[in-house]
Amino acid sequence: MANITVWKFEDAEGAQRALGVLSGLQKEHLIEIQDAAVVSWPQGQKKPRTQQAVNLVGVGALDGAFWGMLFGFIFFVPLLGAAIGALSGALSGHFTDYGINDDFIKNVRESITEGTSALFLMTGEVTLDKVEEALKGEKMELIKSNLSNEQEAKLREHFSAS
Repeated sequence: MANITVWKFEDAEGAQRALGVLSGLQKEHLIEIQDAAVVSWPQGQKKPRTQQAVNLVGVGALDGAFWGMLFGFIFFVPLLGAAIGALSGALSGHFTDYGINDDFIKNVRESITEGTSALFLMTGEVTLDKVEEALKGEKMELIKSNLSNEQEAKLREHFSAS
């Protein structure tokens, strides 16, 4: 079973750094990254940059169009205003099929701001203690996951800055 998590970092490079660490852990078979994407919003930029981690993932990865539509819906649709209200409703219905609802969109939109970054991960098997050790010291916060409450609480305990 794949798990989807979204992690926020307190600087624009944090998500890319963490992805680099996770890439190394994947080579050691300590985490199975099925798909990943990074959103980076440097200070002074009007909008965030997005990047799918194509080189890290193989068969079973989400289509780039999925990430493009999701990021467009989260970060760019609000900028276009009411003129595309119907499109917004259609996209919202589309993402609900994947367990991505309006609360998810709103939470991510409010959390990822100028000067921060986010790592969107779809993972399989994870050796949590090894991943925790490798990412120790990174200031990161779990924004959203499709894990059980117990699994999510454990992730928050291990990785959240609070």
